Amino acid sequence: MRIAQVSPLIESVPPMLYGGTERVVSSLTEQLVAVGHDVTLFASADSQTNAHLVACAPSALRLEPRSVDPWPHYMMMLEQIRRRAKDFDLIHFHIDYLHFPLMRELAIPHLTTRHGRQDLWDLEPLFAAYPDMPLVSISDSQRQAQPQGNWVATVYHGLPRQRFTWSRTGGDYLVFLGRISPEKRVDRAIEIAERAGRELVIAAKVDKADHEYFETCIKPLLDRPFVRFVGEVGDTGKAELLAGAAALLFPIDWPEPFGLAMIESMACGTPVIAWRCGSVPEVVDDGVTGHVVGSLEDAVAAVDKVACFDRTQVRRRFEERFSAERMVEDYLAVYEQTIDAASTSISSAA
Repeated sequence: MRIAQVSPLIESVPPMLYGGTERVVSSLTEQLVAVGHDVTLFASADSQTNAHLVACAPSALRLEPRSVDPWPHYMMMLEQIRRRAKDFDLIHFHIDYLHFPLMRELAIPHLTTRHGRQDLWDLEPLFAAYPDMPLVSISDSQRQAQPQGNWVATVYHGLPRQRFTWSRTGGDYLVFLGRISPEKRVDRAIEIAERAGRELVIAAKVDKADHEYFETCIKPLLDRPFVRFVGEVGDTGKAELLAGAAALLFPIDWPEPFGLAMIESMACGTPVIAWRCGSVPEVVDDGVTGHVVGSLEDAVAAVDKVACFDRTQVRRRFEERFSAERMVEDYLAVYEQTIDAASTSISSAA
C-alpha cells in the first residue's frame, strides 16, 4: 500500500525532546515501513525516518528561532500534497483540520486522526460543515464531546517495544512527565509527593503560552527539598527516569484525549497513578498497570501500594495493548475500510 503520513511541523519526527503527536507519527511510520508498505512522510526536514521524507519546513518550528508564523509552512505542505495526491492509495493526516477543504475536492482516500481535545465550542460548526471527513479518535472518551463527527474508529496509540528499557524493581521516587500547564496539574503532583513523603522528579517542558502560569504558580513550588525539576528530556533520559521510578503521577484536570506518558511509563514497567478524567480509565487497567483515583487522599494512599505491583505484568500489558505493532494492525484495518468506502462511493456516483 502507498501511504502518506502528514505530521505537524512544530516538532521533528520523532521529536528531539517533548512531543506526543510526532512521536506517535514516527512509531506508526516506521512500523508501516517495517511490514513492507511504501510510506511517504510529510514533516520537517530534520526528521529521521526510513520512509520517503518530504521536507515541508527547514526544521522543527518550535525550536527554530527565526520562525514566528507556522502557517506559511503548512500552506506549502498542503500544496505539495495537492500535487502528489494521486501517488498514494491513502493519505493519513495528523494536522487537525487544515486539509478539510482540499481533501473534499480530491478524490483520494484519506483519514484524519484527531490528537487534541474535542470539547471546544469552535469545533461544533466545523464538524457540521464537514460531515464527510473520516475521523479516528485516540480514545472513546475523546469523541464524546463531538458525537456528530464522522468517527470511523478508535485507535489507541502504540510505541516501539525496543525503545524502552524496563525495570523489575524500580525505585522510591515519583515522576511527573510531560507539559507544565494548568490542566496537567503539576501542583497537584507536588502535593501528592509531599503528603506521601517521596521525592518528585519533574521532567516537563514549559510552552510560551504557559510561561506566566509557570512563573507565578509553579516556580515558587520548585524550591521544596523533595522536588527536582529537570526540564525536558529525550527518549533515552525519559526511559531511564521512568524505569527507576516507583510510579508516574498523572494528576490531570481536563478531558485528556490519550496521555502518551502513561504508556511510556508502562513500557518501563512503572505503574501509573492517574486521575479519573478523559481517557484514563481506558488506558490504565486499574489494579494491574496502576491506580485510577479521584482525590488527593486516594492518590496518596496509592503511592504506598505501588510497590505491590508486578512490574513484569505492567510491561506485558503495555506490549499487549500499546505496542507499535498493535497500533499498525488497527490502522491498516481502518485504511482498508476507508479505501473500500471511497471506492464504493465513486462507483455509486458513476
